[in-house]
Amino acid sequence: MKRDSRPAGGTGDQRVCELRTAVARLRRQLAVLPGELPDRPAADEELAALDAMMSHGRPEVTRMRRSLLLIAGAVGSVSALSSALSEVRERIDCFGRLPRG
Repeated sequence: MKRDSRPAGGTGDQRVCELRTAVARLRRQLAVLPGELPDRPAADEELAALDAMMSHGRPEVTRMRRSLLLIAGAVGSVSALSSALSEVRERIDCFGRLPRG
């Protein structure tokens, strides 16, 4: 699939649309997850932050990756969420990798 070459966060940026879709999917699956998940509020907060970042300007790769780490830490052991979490990670990867160093 060809990626849009416009700056991240610009109107029509396919990466933004795909990440928002992936975030929405994970939020829905987390919302209907039965049982107690102690870190659910942290995951909800970071998913909301990702969504807000996508709708308000240029997404920051460093901030998105930080959110991903917090979300993974909160829900990473829940196998029912692994597919949706992987999709969020893949969509964040489309924005580029962190510089090494």
